[in-house]
Amino acid sequence: MTKITHLKETGKLISQHGIADIWHDAVTNHYSLHAASDFETGNIITPFKGASVQNYATYLTVQTGTDSHIILDPTFLQYINHSCNPNVFFDTTSMQLISIRPIKTDDEFCFFYPSTEWEMARPFVCNCGSKNCLQLINGAAHLSKETLEKYRLTDFILQKIKQKT
Repeated sequence: MTKITHLKETGKLISQHGIADIWHDAVTNHYSLHAASDFETGNIITPFKGASVQNYATYLTVQTGTDSHIILDPTFLQYINHSCNPNVFFDTTSMQLISIRPIKTDDEFCFFYPSTEWEMARPFVCNCGSKNCLQLINGAAHLSKETLEKYRLTDFILQKIKQKT
């Protein structure tokens, strides 16, 4: 059974937002954001901004600077989960959500959390199922340069890597 078939059998469509739909899986209690249409690699899915900026990380913020963490606007973007094999990227310089590989209708949007986060507010054990899953996700500060080179990273994270070496 595919993930989306499972979700449609055990889940509930919570809300629709034009480009994406929020789903809740009653079995796992997992919320997720799914594409409402197809996207090609490099497509700008949507612009975003900070509804608010704070100087500390939470599990819902995206890091844009050393002491700058934004609450996403539009807020439905907070339902984009992590994957070690992401299909979207939060470009915090252009403030655009970009597809980094083809995405089909109903695919779950997912991004690589360390692409924006230097230190995670809530580290966790990853269950993404990717063949290259990193297991423990706790921020870019804890990953090797070689591992990080496999991912698209924000300008902030690239700057932090340069400072580290």
